[in-house]
Amino acid sequence: MAENQVDRRGFIKRSVATGAGVALGLRSFEEQNLLAQMSEGAKPGSAKPKAGDTKMPCGQIKNLKISRIFCGGNLIGGWAHSRDLIYVSDLVKAYHTDEKIFQTFELAEEMGINTVLTNPVSDRVINRYWNERGGKIQWISDCASGSLKDGIKRSVDSGAHAVYLQGGLADQAVRDGKTAALGEMLEYIKDFKVPGGLGAHDLETVKACVKAGFKPDFWVKTLHPDNYWSATPQENRKVFDVVGPNGDDRDDYHDNMWCRNPKETIEYMNSLKEPWIAFKVLAAGAVQPKAGFQFAFEGGADFLCVGMFDFQVRENTIIAREVLAGNLKRSRPWCA
Repeated sequence: MAENQVDRRGFIKRSVATGAGVALGLRSFEEQNLLAQMSEGAKPGSAKPKAGDTKMPCGQIKNLKISRIFCGGNLIGGWAHSRDLIYVSDLVKAYHTDEKIFQTFELAEEMGINTVLTNPVSDRVINRYWNERGGKIQWISDCASGSLKDGIKRSVDSGAHAVYLQGGLADQAVRDGKTAALGEMLEYIKDFKVPGGLGAHDLETVKACVKAGFKPDFWVKTLHPDNYWSATPQENRKVFDVVGPNGDDRDDYHDNMWCRNPKETIEYMNSLKEPWIAFKVLAAGAVQPKAGFQFAFEGGADFLCVGMFDFQVRENTIIAREVLAGNLKRSRPWCA
């Protein structure tokens, strides 16, 4: 290699060490893990957990035992929430080859995570993982592929262990006065004998479904703090803004916030008895894991769905276990 050329591993190693290690100390487990593995010549995410690292508290939705924290599928599918960075979704899809997804799932299972929540279009790679690697990770599908009816059938036929009506689609249905259609799909799910849930970004969707008398087996609702830098200013938050359209003002919604009223969300979800999976708990990378996990668990969530790259899995599971083992001041009893 010519003297003026630097390979990728050498560049990252020097960048992390110089930028963080020398001046401030390494900022996170994530950076420490990445640097340590590259020093040892290992691939990021391939380090084996230490003995005793694989216990993750679990809860149960009907007959399905689920780890309290589990993998979200946006990164695997390429739906990255990246504010105004237009290249990120393509970058995420390029990174997540089948092999990289397999590595991520394997590490998740080694760390005690037993479930992934993702879109039906991921059925191909999930089935490859089960069939070729002998993986056991469970799959919760959001059914957002074609019509909801088609998405439900495709998901269950492809091996989904549970399904739910994706939050964006449910928000749009309620916004457009089609709440009854969600109830019809919940009834349809019952034909397949798997747990069936309802998703939402906006709390008004949950309220409308409760008012309509729907009884899902679980809820999938966003929850995160609203004090991060890019959050939409309080006075500019609007009902159903998460399903668009974006505003013209820089302080309007721009794919930067998924729970516009966290305090109200916590208070309302406290009144529901069904298990609750909280998602977007890190506001798509804007909130530090410890703060986001603590906020969501203390806010009453029974499970956290967290999008994770392979090099984040170990850190996030360690943090989640520490939070769960701590003195949690929950506002709602465990419902799963």
